[in-house]
Amino acid sequence: MLKKIDHIGIAVRDLDAAVQKYSALFRKPADHLEEIAAQKVSVAMFRAGESSVELLQGTADDSPISRFVEKNGEGIHHICYAVADLNAALAAAEEAGMSPIPQENDRGAGGYRIAFLHPKTTGGVLIELVEK
Repeated sequence: MLKKIDHIGIAVRDLDAAVQKYSALFRKPADHLEEIAAQKVSVAMFRAGESSVELLQGTADDSPISRFVEKNGEGIHHICYAVADLNAALAAAEEAGMSPIPQENDRGAGGYRIAFLHPKTTGGVLIELVEK
């Protein structure tokens, strides 16, 4: 069901500052920059082999990323797995006792379909599933 780790999401307070640091680390500019209004987040993606590092900054005080940073500080927010069929992956996750987090919009960075699994049901890790 899970094809690979697609990306690791890192919540940051200041996306521009984080992009500068990661650009120096990767020795290249971000591969993709995008604001996702429906998710209230701005993202910068850096390819790292077959996977990516996704830097996330909330664009509103009530965004999930802003609330995460306020509560926990900057750091790893989620792990995202690529799936061939999002509906089938969600069904398998629910069968395994994992609960999807309801959301109004199922589109993430790049316009791909996404879903999140609640960390209370996944051993404490927020899991994102993406169908590309």
